[in-house]
Amino acid sequence: MELSEFLEVSTLLDYYKNLLSDKQREYLVNHFEEDLSLSEIAKNNNVSRQAVYDNIKRGIKLLKEYEEKLGFYEKDRELYGKLKELRDNFKVEKLDNILDSYFS
Repeated sequence: MELSEFLEVSTLLDYYKNLLSDKQREYLVNHFEEDLSLSEIAKNNNVSRQAVYDNIKRGIKLLKEYEEKLGFYEKDRELYGKLKELRDNFKVEKLDNILDSYFS
């Protein structure tokens, strides 16, 4: 897995981990947040490495599907970009537009 995909999955996990099954959440958190290998996770849970791999693979797929449907991460990135632009070139009208687009 490339670094960019690793970072994306880690971020999506922050947003959507509570929507995963207990095992998927546990395995993904172990792997992406606690940096455990698949073998370590398998040993800790008395399951095969393949079972861990399959659960992680399904969990990643679900995280991406949740983002595709709900879009919370993308909305936050969009808001962050607008706020950075506002910081660099503040105008009350821009602030009002941002507030209206998100809270109206």
